[in-house]
Amino acid sequence: MSQDCVVLLHGLARSAGSMETMQEALEDAGYVTANIDYPSRKHTVEALANMAVPEGIAACEGNDDIERIHFVTHSLGGILLRQYLKENRIDKLGRVVMLGPPNQGSEVVDSYARFKGFEWFAGPAGMQLGTGEASVPRQLGPVSFDVGVIAGTQSINPILSTLLPDRDDGKVSVDATRVEGMNDHLELPVTHVFMMRDDEVMDQVVYYLANGRFKRELH
Repeated sequence: MSQDCVVLLHGLARSAGSMETMQEALEDAGYVTANIDYPSRKHTVEALANMAVPEGIAACEGNDDIERIHFVTHSLGGILLRQYLKENRIDKLGRVVMLGPPNQGSEVVDSYARFKGFEWFAGPAGMQLGTGEASVPRQLGPVSFDVGVIAGTQSINPILSTLLPDRDDGKVSVDATRVEGMNDHLELPVTHVFMMRDDEVMDQVVYYLANGRFKRELH
């Protein structure tokens, strides 16, 4: 009996544990899952992409019954997938849901990068998530795969929010989550830090993977 597999990729300075609630929701919906842990603060975006994404693909392909491989990413995880797909093809690629992705970079990185200690905290990949010339997200171009983006509109960090234009989730502005070529975009009253554990976000992720669009009636 064929099944679909979902690879989960956590965000910067987080671990696979941050995606466990989402993983459980996906498994309850009938998906096989591969929740990948990767050292987000130790390598560049390019190195992490070639580390985490293939591990997820291999975990899914270890099951002979897998028909499609979907991805659910948080923050940096979405950029890793975009980076990987810029250079590689995933034959069984299904749908992708990105949660709070800095698809246009984040002004928070621009502001804090000059402070001593920030590079230690953010690591090489974190330093690449700004909006300037060194921004990896801005160099990746349009997406050519089926992706839905969920952007948060609430913040628990008012100081960081002052660095971001318009509405934001405390780390990434709503506008910065957008990427040319995306299939759907949804704003929800959630924060960057906790969105992956929010009940409505999880419901929307499951719905998107099944239908290729978000369910507006849930909002």
